[in-house]
Amino acid sequence: MPEAAETGRFSEPIAHRGAPSRAHRAPNGHGGQAWPATDRARNELGYEVAKRAFDITFALALAAVLAPVWITAAVLVKLTSPGPVLFRQRRCGRNGRTFEFYKFRTMVDGAEGMKADLLHLNEVDGPVFKMRNDPRVTWVGRWLRRASIDEVPNLINVVQGHMSVVGPRPPVPQEVALYRPRDLQRLSVKPGLTCLWQVSGRSTVGFDQWMELDLAYIRSRSFWLDLMIVVRTVPAVLRGTGAS
Repeated sequence: MPEAAETGRFSEPIAHRGAPSRAHRAPNGHGGQAWPATDRARNELGYEVAKRAFDITFALALAAVLAPVWITAAVLVKLTSPGPVLFRQRRCGRNGRTFEFYKFRTMVDGAEGMKADLLHLNEVDGPVFKMRNDPRVTWVGRWLRRASIDEVPNLINVVQGHMSVVGPRPPVPQEVALYRPRDLQRLSVKPGLTCLWQVSGRSTVGFDQWMELDLAYIRSRSFWLDLMIVVRTVPAVLRGTGAS
């Protein structure tokens, strides 16, 4: 699959363009006061260390458990349509840095070049493009998407450190170029396999609500919230809600 031309990063870190700050308050007799900066930094560092340790452990364990799924999906993709097994694409990560994103290929080879002819059939608002009956999707690809198996190679990105288990889904640079200033705040954290949007309907959620869910996660994120989202992802994937 052809890749987008962007391979660098945005000129100014996204986190410095109005990203939401996480408020920390300690109760006292006068209604509470802000924690010292050192305490905030210590808590942030502790969360990031725990999150990274969980990411590596979870990704490696899940990759081992899903080994038969990897093999089956790869064989089906290869035997049913010409082209590579994996779809590689430049995506935007934390602070707008781009990285190579991996998925099982679910469309015909060269699908990106056909997108311009389908833009008028876009079924969602905002700068994203989605079609429930996209003619570029193969019959195997439709099944992989419905079961979210196409996203299993994202585990490679998690182990590499470009993605986390929980975080906003990584957008393509062309979409980010059309973001409003507030939308850019979702790039202030590492992207993930799943997030609040993923467990709230995915493609059935409008773009503005999608952005609100991502920003709500960024404001409230914690290790326990991450675990809750992971647990809620299991029934969401089994139901296939919003998968397309």
